[in-house]
Amino acid sequence: MPLLEVKNLRVEFPTRRGTLVAVNDISFSIDEGEVLGVVGESGAGKSLTGTAVIGLLEPPGRVAAGEIRLEGERIDSLSYEAMRRIRGAKIGAIFQDPLTSLNPLYTVGRQLTETISLHTGGREPEARDRAIELLAEVGIPAPEKRIDSYPHEFSGGMRQRVVIALAICANPRLIIADEPTTALDVSIQAQIIALLKRLCHEHKTAVMLITHDMGVIAETADRVAVMYAGRIAEIGPVRDVVKHPLHPYTKGLMGSIPIPGHDVERLAQIKGAMPRLTEIPAGCAFNPRCPQAHARCFTERPDLMATKGASQTACWLHAPGPAHA
Repeated sequence: MPLLEVKNLRVEFPTRRGTLVAVNDISFSIDEGEVLGVVGESGAGKSLTGTAVIGLLEPPGRVAAGEIRLEGERIDSLSYEAMRRIRGAKIGAIFQDPLTSLNPLYTVGRQLTETISLHTGGREPEARDRAIELLAEVGIPAPEKRIDSYPHEFSGGMRQRVVIALAICANPRLIIADEPTTALDVSIQAQIIALLKRLCHEHKTAVMLITHDMGVIAETADRVAVMYAGRIAEIGPVRDVVKHPLHPYTKGLMGSIPIPGHDVERLAQIKGAMPRLTEIPAGCAFNPRCPQAHARCFTERPDLMATKGASQTACWLHAPGPAHA
């Protein structure tokens, strides 16, 4: 049984002009100890999917349909209080800007010990010892001294390490990591990626890694889901998706990445832009930008379909039957 199972998830935003569908009927799962990368352009629905899983959708956003199950238990229909008890204890979160995750008025030690005490019921001395252990585990030098520092006294990379320590302090089964390296220097990014991979391996924690950076996905994830306009365009093992992309959108993403040692005058680019939620076309949402679109793409919306390999893709080019030109 998968650790996390999402079935036919639909996230809506009611407005005066009608209901906007931001995440449209997506399904995926994550196994214990697995890293699933979720990638796509801004507006694809990546972060909203993660926010829905962790139960932090901002009103009027709502889960309008589908199921979210953690270890077989349905969590999308839980009350706010019940979901709050699961957050932190079973699901941890790492966000893009560590300053928004840390209270600037309290030392990092106080924030860690309070969180540990809340989820484990331990006394403060034991919680403080555990906090020092966690800071050491995530690579904070001299943790017994730095534990009494405030967030502003840490660099961006060190703050993100503190946020990771907060996320894992109750040994959660799943971590939602939303753009955890975007605001960091490249060298620091590599350290944070290595840290996430090590924690995943040692603690058997599953990670949903949301990013727009295919380099981060290729380095970190076991499988990758490519999202476009609120739907999954392709999902499969990261090696297959990177080396042999199936969906024209995924091919465009891969073609836009420079390859060391290959001299090209221009990188490939995907013409046009992601459609607004009010302007998603009929059929396949990618059809206005797709160089291989044919008649069926403009009238019928494709669902994920199996292919010869381990990947699935939502593209009529891979539908069973006669080949499509």
